[in-house]
Amino acid sequence: MEVINAIGRRKSSVARVYLTEGTGKITINKKDITEYFPSAILQYVVKQPLNLLEVAEKYDIKVNLDGGGFTGQSQALRMAIARALVKLNAEDKKALKTQGFLTRDSREVERKKPGQPKARRRFQFSKR
Repeated sequence: MEVINAIGRRKSSVARVYLTEGTGKITINKKDITEYFPSAILQYVVKQPLNLLEVAEKYDIKVNLDGGGFTGQSQALRMAIARALVKLNAEDKKALKTQGFLTRDSREVERKKPGQPKARRRFQFSKR
């Protein structure tokens, strides 16, 4: 089996995934998943598409993660893994799509505007 690559994005995070046949080892930026994401919840989020299709022990995944915080990174990685699994087997697309793993969440942080303390918050208005 050749290497299958896919990309996933969330907020300002970008995950590039390289999927090969193996024993279920996930390496993120040359670190093990348990070292990179110490939180069990984030590890669960990353492994959701693999557990859904029951292929967690079949593939080795090498990941380049860039930008954003840990939550955005884990969700970007989940999307990238789901996309790679669809490239591998197109019949899995329906199951992954119903769980929402293939949908790009386009919500981004709104920028701060000049003359305001935050993106939407205004300074207190004084009539007199």
